[in-house]
Amino acid sequence: MQTILESLSSSYAQFNWLIAFGVLIAYVVVDALFAYYTLAITKRRAVAAATSGALMHFLLALGVLSYVQNYLYILPIAIGSWIGTFLIMHREETNVS
Repeated sequence: MQTILESLSSSYAQFNWLIAFGVLIAYVVVDALFAYYTLAITKRRAVAAATSGALMHFLLALGVLSYVQNYLYILPIAIGSWIGTFLIMHREETNVS
């Protein structure tokens, strides 16, 4: 059985910064789509909600495939998720004011 340090070392050795950046960008888009999807649902815009939901699930699958191979990709997923939600909510806050 591997120790935690051996597992981290192995995961980091297989970590690809280009893939991590791609995953981060994908999850910025995923969470932006999720926020947009939620807003579209509340505004009863069926086509917008359905389209953003479909795109969101496609990109979610890419993230799952990434972190199944290496759990360190969860970090760019979390960062991208925060950025995507923040951007949409910030835009909505400035449009309401």
